[in-house]
Amino acid sequence: MNHLHRLFRNAILLAVALATTAAARDGGQHPNIVIILSDDLGFGSLNSYGADEQHIRTPNIDRLAREGRHFTDANAPSSVCTPTRYGLLTGRYCWRTSLRHGVLGITSPLHVETSRLTIASLLKSVGFRTAAIGKWHLGYGTGRTDYTKSLDPGPLDVGFDYHFGVPQNHGDATGIYVRNRKAVGLRSSRVKPFGETPYGRQFLGFDAPHRVDENVMRELTTEAVDWLRTQDPGTPFFLYFAPVAIHFPYTPSEDSKGKSGVGVYGDWVHELDLSVGHIIHALDELRLADDTLLIFTSDNGGVLLTDGDRPEAAAYRAGLHVNGEWRGRKHSIYEGGFRVPFIVRWPGKVPPRTASMETISLVDIFATVAAVVGESLPPAEEAAGDSFNVLPAFLGQSSPEPLRPSMIVHSVDGNFAIREERWKYVEGKASPTVRRVSRPDELGPQLYNLLDDSGERENQVGAHPSIAERLAGLLETYRRQGYSR
Repeated sequence: MNHLHRLFRNAILLAVALATTAAARDGGQHPNIVIILSDDLGFGSLNSYGADEQHIRTPNIDRLAREGRHFTDANAPSSVCTPTRYGLLTGRYCWRTSLRHGVLGITSPLHVETSRLTIASLLKSVGFRTAAIGKWHLGYGTGRTDYTKSLDPGPLDVGFDYHFGVPQNHGDATGIYVRNRKAVGLRSSRVKPFGETPYGRQFLGFDAPHRVDENVMRELTTEAVDWLRTQDPGTPFFLYFAPVAIHFPYTPSEDSKGKSGVGVYGDWVHELDLSVGHIIHALDELRLADDTLLIFTSDNGGVLLTDGDRPEAAAYRAGLHVNGEWRGRKHSIYEGGFRVPFIVRWPGKVPPRTASMETISLVDIFATVAAVVGESLPPAEEAAGDSFNVLPAFLGQSSPEPLRPSMIVHSVDGNFAIREERWKYVEGKASPTVRRVSRPDELGPQLYNLLDDSGERENQVGAHPSIAERLAGLLETYRRQGYSR
């Protein structure tokens, strides 16, 4: 793209953005905002995204799709969770921090800089009440986290008024909940290792009530619903709700157990759908649905296994293709690791029963939310440097140019790829700090034409070396300058 073309494109998109922001704010008061970020839910795991009802049934999430707009080219910035969660809240690629591959550990410090603008702090600055409920996985404190002490800095220091959560993952070795700055029910500072997690690690043994895996989804959902019920009708709110489903271990409650056609993995998806249903019902009951922008999505693609005894493999053999027809899975550099369900409902603004093929990233939620509330972003080098306003796509408005000119993603190994319209270039290098590469078969330069080869089967590096070279250069430019918008 030459300089004149870029200036012309930016002028057009600015005009579209200004008109869109005005349309979004028509009516004056800010809408409530709810973001539901599910865990490890693949593109093909919902009926509205092609899952067969004989395998799985997701009526509540599908209701959102009927009443709103679903996206077929929405992407997580990483195929693993911590980087996506950081990117969503900050509008910045996580690999610009010290975390360039993998995820945070259970004793990692807070990874979101307390000086950095987040969605929560932006909304709080314009009068919103804010809450982060569910899986956090962005660390607490400074240095090595000590869960027997006050957990600060934490979510309350990056814009949230209230926090109730699971520190890392479902079934993690902490075994506890955190409320605001403290472990829930902590009786003393004694720590005595006991038992084992489903991963074969010992629990850390804090002197506090222990989570019961089968109850976690219900307890997190109850917290979210209770928080919604306490909100002042005259004050807008932002709820960031991060269910632990459908992350391993798969522990459906009695309400979901045995209800799917593909075993316990499908039952766990049903558990997620029940949780979303409770959130929807609460908004309906409180008469808040019409004044609420609700976004449902996932932090990365699903865990795809085809052989062995694991529940994922049993579900696959029963016919459930968790990532649809995309190649790859959670952790990988291929589309199955990044393409995620993305549904937006905003009655009277987002056209119902519609679909969008616009290419978007979860890091774009930041700039889009800013547009919804009429706030301008700071300069890219200061905040939200990788976030693009995709509100026109939410509202069903056409644009002469892609809203996002390019997009960078990376795998658990720190293998990077850059997309520009139909082309996807895979750098094919693991991060030099990875101790053991988990997916060596994904290394080596690759170029795919996703329009003609959505399954990423034909490497076009040899056929189109100039395109590969240009995209490699663009990737390096965005790395070097520190932002991409």
